[in-house]
Amino acid sequence: MKRFLASALAACVLSIGAASGAMAKTEIMVAYENNPGEPLDRVMHHWADLLKEKSKGEITLKLFPSSQLGAKKDVMEQAMMGMNVITLTDVGFLQDYDADLGVLFGPYLTDDPQKLFKIYESDWFKKKDEGLRKKGVHIVMSNYLYGVRHILAKKPINTPEDLKGMKIRVPNNVMQIKTIEAMGATATPMPLGEVYPALTTGLIDGVENPISVLYGAKLHEQAKYLSLVGYLTNTSVWVGGEAFFSKLPADVVKMVHETGYEAGLYSQKLAAEQDAEFIEKMKATGVTVVQPDPAPFREATKVVYTQFPKWSAGLYEQIQKDLK
Repeated sequence: MKRFLASALAACVLSIGAASGAMAKTEIMVAYENNPGEPLDRVMHHWADLLKEKSKGEITLKLFPSSQLGAKKDVMEQAMMGMNVITLTDVGFLQDYDADLGVLFGPYLTDDPQKLFKIYESDWFKKKDEGLRKKGVHIVMSNYLYGVRHILAKKPINTPEDLKGMKIRVPNNVMQIKTIEAMGATATPMPLGEVYPALTTGLIDGVENPISVLYGAKLHEQAKYLSLVGYLTNTSVWVGGEAFFSKLPADVVKMVHETGYEAGLYSQKLAAEQDAEFIEKMKATGVTVVQPDPAPFREATKVVYTQFPKWSAGLYEQIQKDLK
């Protein structure tokens, strides 16, 4: 790991200092937990190809799927150190830097991702973006659609009562922990790469995630009930460290942002197309698909919006107004 960090930091210095033509030669590592072939991986390849073409090979993205550079927390630490790395995250994690951002990751906030993306383009969010940069976080892409999050478990879930006594894996952020607990389950945070063995050994009883991720990680081999609770329309952001991006030429940063936006649009297209296909593939392996009434889950999770005293006054009401 020490050798890897040293070589990565050397690459970071070279990417800033070397120049070819009018644009600096730049390499950016892209780290994510998802596996090769998943929609997210396809989007990253699309982005890398697009950036290589538009920069005439001067800007390259080097992809590291399957948690090769560590869990999300590890990669964020690398980025904050100034390394040339970006990773997928979301406002559920970024609320550690700005508490208000967590509201955009709340349960049943909206089922229309386009309404959320409009908030990401608002003056309110632009101010949040400026504040994040001052704290060392650089948002590279803010229009990524990760998908709608459901629960895959070892028994069917028709009502919140069915979750009582169950251990459900969640990402390690406060919003999702509180949400799953409000539904009645025991939230069990762990990196995505540890979920398959945790299901195999019985350490957890289920996992929540978009269908494409559940299928891509082959988690349906260990849990045979897919309950379409749809508790979160998961928009995501890709971030790096401001320490790295602030040293890049403006034209490089601009091109990375612009091609990132195009890749985000591609992610939205893929998300819309593939859920039905993956459901059918999961059913073919013996998975039972459960379609519960979302109303009891929505009601059970309303309390989550009262559990963040650090939020600005009237924040939830303002976001609801903006979503209409």
